Amino acid sequence: MSSQAEFLSGTLEGIAVNPEGMLGLANRAEKLAELEEPFVFTIAEHGEGWVVGTGNDGNVFLVRRNGETRALFSTAEPEVFAVWADADGTVFAGTSPDGKVYRWKGEEPEVFFDPEETYIWDIQRSADGSLLVATGAEGRLYKLDNTGSAELLYDTQDTHLKAVKPLPDGALLLGTAGQGLILRLAADGTARTLYDSPYPEVVAVATASDGVSYAAILASEASLVDLSSQASKSKQQSTKKEEGSGAKGTTAAVAVAVAVSKDAGYIGSRPSGFSGPRSVLLRIAPGGATETLWRFSEDTVYSLLWRGGRLWIGTGLDGKLFSFRDGKMVLEKDVDERQIVDLTPGESGPAFATTNGAAVFRVSEEKETRGRYLSPAQDSGQVSDFGTLMWRGASQAKSSVSFSARSGMSAEPDRTWSSWSEARSGTEVSLADVPAGRYVQWRADLEASNGESPVLSEVVVSYVQKNLPPRIERFTVMPPGEISVPAGFNAGNQVFEPAHPDRSGIFTTLEPATNEKSGRKTLWKKGYRTLGWEATDPNDDELTYSLFFRRQATPAADREWMLVRQDLDETSFSFDSTVLPDGEYRFLLRSADRKPGSGSAALTAEMTSETVVIDHTPPSLVAVERRGEKMVVKMSDRLSPLAAAEISIDAKEWIDAPAADGMLDARNETIEIDPSSTEGLLLLRITDSAFNSTTYDLLEESR
Repeated sequence: MSSQAEFLSGTLEGIAVNPEGMLGLANRAEKLAELEEPFVFTIAEHGEGWVVGTGNDGNVFLVRRNGETRALFSTAEPEVFAVWADADGTVFAGTSPDGKVYRWKGEEPEVFFDPEETYIWDIQRSADGSLLVATGAEGRLYKLDNTGSAELLYDTQDTHLKAVKPLPDGALLLGTAGQGLILRLAADGTARTLYDSPYPEVVAVATASDGVSYAAILASEASLVDLSSQASKSKQQSTKKEEGSGAKGTTAAVAVAVAVSKDAGYIGSRPSGFSGPRSVLLRIAPGGATETLWRFSEDTVYSLLWRGGRLWIGTGLDGKLFSFRDGKMVLEKDVDERQIVDLTPGESGPAFATTNGAAVFRVSEEKETRGRYLSPAQDSGQVSDFGTLMWRGASQAKSSVSFSARSGMSAEPDRTWSSWSEARSGTEVSLADVPAGRYVQWRADLEASNGESPVLSEVVVSYVQKNLPPRIERFTVMPPGEISVPAGFNAGNQVFEPAHPDRSGIFTTLEPATNEKSGRKTLWKKGYRTLGWEATDPNDDELTYSLFFRRQATPAADREWMLVRQDLDETSFSFDSTVLPDGEYRFLLRSADRKPGSGSAALTAEMTSETVVIDHTPPSLVAVERRGEKMVVKMSDRLSPLAAAEISIDAKEWIDAPAADGMLDARNETIEIDPSSTEGLLLLRITDSAFNSTTYDLLEESR
């Protein structure tokens, strides 16, 4: 493992993956409070700490900087998706699914604004001090004064207005869900679409100090937005252009009050059949130019925050906190809780809220002093012995890295796996005490010294598979005369015909039969036979083949296999069968693996062919009799069925002579011919299935 993507597939405890894709100790993320609530949905900075909105009892809490938690108030609705705190301690909470805005000033909460909509998705303060409220399922933006008097500031014409971000010049950046639009609403009330997303939801927006904005767009089963029952609006019929390749994920663990229906082809905000990644990050220049920064195939982005010169990204369903800086994605924290649902400023870094389970964290500039990395289970392909764990990186004089490992036969570690080996340090760690298994997992324990973290850039585990014998899948005999050669083969001066003799006329075809899948073509050469086979090896070892034969008629006691050819690399063998007398034979294929440097004996597999008839003798004419105007001809072949009987009258083209029983398929056959139309030459050409052919003059034979 040596890349950022590979390291991110493991489990990180106090570990971060830096912009160069290396493992090191993370900035400390302190869990301030755990809440006895099913879910936390939102968090906002407060003078004493942070306020959070929860579900499914509609409670709002204050979490102080020392971790002390205080219940502020409850709302009549079950979900609180948006909160805001003023400098004087006034708290606003937006509820769902009966969307209202509550105001709390230290006593009983009051309904401050009721837009008669389903969702309150976001609450912000504008540059002029007005309270901004974003709603769904009508997708509207309201502006409230200090008395609660509301003005409809903008109607997006989309289903949900999901995110609002005030800009330094007094404009607003808006993100919608349904059509997935990013809009810029100027201070004079004019709106302009900055980006028409191929994804149905803009979940979050953030703005940097230089005026550059960022947006997260997504199509995810884990979204808090339910698009399954909404009416089709404009672009949803053509949703959604594929942004990239994705992978199947797990549906949301978050439970919201709205029932999810599949009638409209959505699960959450992911359309049925959508194959793109679940989340995409966008960069929006001050002039409106938009570019893609990052794609998350599996992670669902819930929140964005610009803080400390970098973009912070909170995701689920694995509770990962990322930051984007210097053009690279950095995993800053991997928490046990499943979703990081909201980010807000803290003292030295961001604070964030999680759900499944409900908690509040804050990130500091201090590094963790200890951390542990757990690799994913790695597949060696077969039962294997494990040799050495080697790593590259850097470690200060008093910092340390130690490794241990375990193995098992199941793809996911369970109680059938071995115990962890003893933790050892050093750049090369022996795994001799790790039992043989198909899967191996290692863990690294990092400890800092004087604030300096050790760093891992690469970890390699060596192994050797237990050798298993090869397996022969197929061993076949091609029809007489057929040979198999590579598609680019040029016969040169060799007398090879491109295909079988054409049975439909007197001439042979010049078009070879080519198998595009195997990259081989079939040629024909009289007297040749070809054996073909397929074999596999569980260890993916290189295979060699040996061929043997024996005559079928040999007494059992004398049936020793005789060598045809050994150490073959190809999967077919053509030979001149005229070296063998007529008769019935069998061939034996032996496949052997080769493991260079293993010192162990090769393992083999064998398979015997079907009976192979070697026949060089053409059919014979048994009798020719005249019965009235008809000529009755009897033919025979000692070993092979007859394949064709053709007549030529007075040297004209060959025509098929039908068998008396309707089918030419036996070693003894009879045909009837009307010779009355001949002027002196009546030829019969007989061919058996081994392509032995002979020609008779029937008029001469009947005299």
